[in-house]
Amino acid sequence: MNAKAVTIFAALSTFATGTVVHASGAATNKVFVSGPLILLFLGFCALVVVAQIIPVLTSLYGMLNSAKDSKVETPVEVKST
Repeated sequence: MNAKAVTIFAALSTFATGTVVHASGAATNKVFVSGPLILLFLGFCALVVVAQIIPVLTSLYGMLNSAKDSKVETPVEVKST
């Protein structure tokens, strides 16, 4: 089978086996109350992100300082005798 036939077969088999999905009658008025462990986990995730941002900021500061301090030196002419 060539690639075009495989693509057509895949599309037809997808449409042939598809079923209708109805929205469920689940209640939508429930409120999720997170426990202290979930809040602790989210706090830990925030701590990891902050701990990774600090070295980035310090190295960026160092790069900017070194770029500011570096100057282009003009070549010196040397006369040979």
